[in-house]
Amino acid sequence: MGLLVAGLGVAAPLAQGTRVWTPDELFRRNIGTREDQDTAFPPHKIIGNLYYVGTRTLASFLVTTPQGHILINSDYERNVPTVRASIEQLGFKYSDIKILLGSHAHADHMEGDALVKQLSGATVMAMAEDVPALEKMVPGGKPHPVDRVLHDGDEVKLGGMTLVAHLTPGHTRGCTTWTFKEQEGGKAYDVLIIGSVGVNPGMKLVNNPDAPQIVDEFNRSFATLRRFHPDVPLGSHPGMYNMAEKYAKAGTGPNPYIDPAGYTAELDIVEGVFKSVLAQQQKQP
Repeated sequence: MGLLVAGLGVAAPLAQGTRVWTPDELFRRNIGTREDQDTAFPPHKIIGNLYYVGTRTLASFLVTTPQGHILINSDYERNVPTVRASIEQLGFKYSDIKILLGSHAHADHMEGDALVKQLSGATVMAMAEDVPALEKMVPGGKPHPVDRVLHDGDEVKLGGMTLVAHLTPGHTRGCTTWTFKEQEGGKAYDVLIIGSVGVNPGMKLVNNPDAPQIVDEFNRSFATLRRFHPDVPLGSHPGMYNMAEKYAKAGTGPNPYIDPAGYTAELDIVEGVFKSVLAQQQKQP
């Protein structure tokens, strides 16, 4: 899950007016209620051949091409029928999904992979460092499929589209940020989907026996993400890019999803929370 921090009592500035957000508020913003997780958000075009097909708080994206489609994030297995209905509502065939990708090895993003593969025949791809965690994700006893193991910088190509996988670990060992280009109005735009650089509730940043280099991984991921300057910043949870607000503005002027400043603002928010949580844990005996 993206940008998850809870119960730590520190605040992080949000670059939206003068409001200051607490970690608990960021958690609720991203995850929402069970109803939010399960209720489809109106499926819609973001830019070019990129569409949103997820729920109110769990992002799924569809990249369409003449040779078939790429789905990013299956979400919980219980969400698979909802995502399928959104894809079909847009007029696309679910059976045309050829490739399934994911943000990171948490159930709210990739638990449904086996069912999507069963229903569509899609090739499932995942970052190598996340494979061990994915192999433990077996809803209903179904083995988690990984047809192609990805590594940092690998390209995924289909129908003239090229998506690049960037390893941005910390949130999970194989957390993946995706970049690609979209065309609209005769112009090319850089799209980036943040995998997540959030701190989970209860995550140990100091003396973590399972991930002793976790702080270095987070810092490396922030440095990696700061090198990008996307025109269209997106994320594994729609709250990470203010989707609802942008959707409400769509069609009334310039494409609201083109928001370079929003990308920097979001990184500032979550990196500030990360540093606050780290400082607090470093003070603990």
